[in-house]
Amino acid sequence: MLRGKPTRTGFIRGALIALLALGSGVAGWRLAHADALDGVLEVRSAYVNIDKGVFLLFARVEYPEGPSIRDALRDGITLVFDLDARVDRDRRFWFNANIVDLTLRRELTYHAVSERYVVRDTKSGDQESFATLDEALTFLGRIDAWPILVEPQLDGGNYSISVRAGVRRGHLPSSLRTLLFWTDDWARVSEWYTWTLPV
Repeated sequence: MLRGKPTRTGFIRGALIALLALGSGVAGWRLAHADALDGVLEVRSAYVNIDKGVFLLFARVEYPEGPSIRDALRDGITLVFDLDARVDRDRRFWFNANIVDLTLRRELTYHAVSERYVVRDTKSGDQESFATLDEALTFLGRIDAWPILVEPQLDGGNYSISVRAGVRRGHLPSSLRTLLFWTDDWARVSEWYTWTLPV
């Protein structure tokens, strides 16, 4: 059987077919996981206690949950959960002065061997594991005694404190990283929850 040399047109056609197949696979994956971050994302409550001159933040956050987020985690995706806290000094005739701008960042992954959800604090490296996604999200949504400010940082005046929660896609497994290197990260943030700092 005689075979001719591949033509430029044939090569281009083959490359286009391969790209379309790849694109449809990625599109299918994205559609299957597009609603992974849908649902309620809200700071339900927040307050501070002062202990020996240290302002400790307590907050309750509701994060989205559902089958899609569970599937995404089981596909090897890491989700990053941020809690942003900022303290501003109120100024009457100019923009408020920012005193503190902090982020508590934790990662959520699924460990396939142990079949557990693992939450890791990216700063301290501390880890907790949970049997269910619901337990992991409840843990992530409960912030207790996070030190955000010390009294010497305040020099009189009125201050406001604002807290917001965010969740976004973090690490991708290498198989998906190759396919999805050009896609936007999933990312959602809540509204700011703001109140007057008791000083």
